[in-house]
Amino acid sequence: FAFYNPANLVLDKQYWWWVVHLWVEGVWELVMAAILAFLMLKLTGVDREVVEKWLYVIVATALFSGILGTGHHYYWIGLPAYWQWVGSIFSSFEIVPFFAMMAFAFVMVWKGRRDHPNKAALLWSLGCTVLAFFGAGIWGFLHTLHGVNYYTHGTQITAAHGHLAFYGAYVCLVLAIITYAMPIMRNRDPYNQVLNMASFWLMSGGMLFMTFTLTFAGTVQTHLQRVNGEAYMDVQDQLAIFYWMRFGSGVAVVLGALLFIYSVAVVRREVFTPGPVQAHKDGHIEPAE
Repeated sequence: FAFYNPANLVLDKQYWWWVVHLWVEGVWELVMAAILAFLMLKLTGVDREVVEKWLYVIVATALFSGILGTGHHYYWIGLPAYWQWVGSIFSSFEIVPFFAMMAFAFVMVWKGRRDHPNKAALLWSLGCTVLAFFGAGIWGFLHTLHGVNYYTHGTQITAAHGHLAFYGAYVCLVLAIITYAMPIMRNRDPYNQVLNMASFWLMSGGMLFMTFTLTFAGTVQTHLQRVNGEAYMDVQDQLAIFYWMRFGSGVAVVLGALLFIYSVAVVRREVFTPGPVQAHKDGHIEPAE
């Protein structure tokens, strides 16, 4: 459908969302759940049978809600009005698989018997599920009902949802698998995890602050532009303070990304500090008791 280009714009957009939305709420949620399951198997030591049972539930709820949830993109593009109800109802269920993934990760860690040395990979994995739940789930639900979306569609609230959702569901998961795989691939495990975990908190903190600033900006924009009827550019001028704060949070995210690259790409030099030793008459030296 990415290559199908009908002359009718409404039809074109209908099929366009089949590509975009079904990739996000269909294919990627399945990929996300599978990679998380792999990480939980490796990091926690939980039996594969337990992980797979959770995986089936997550996949089922993702497909059940995600396919007809495409309707929340059909509200205002010229399709029949029943899509407003179909999209609202099934989009509301789209929060369920993200909650299930978050619960799955924490339960697996709780049940796990293995004290895996790569704590940074575990942090990214758990952070992925939490931020995806809030970004894709909670912030997505905030403006998915058609009565709300009528006012908020295309405002900075959409940007707030998009930023946190993509960061949680995509970025964190990719960085989690990199954090797990790179030390093994480069044969230097364990590596400097302190900087890696610091990059997680710096990037995640910056992204959360960015989400909040864009949410406040979108709320003000919705009222001034969609309720009061003020002109778009006049409203944008009044949102400048939010955009400056959003810029600052973006700088924090970039610094966190650079710190992450350094933590996984630059070899940590091990410092060897010899302890007390004792010498034998034959010249043999061994650590003192």
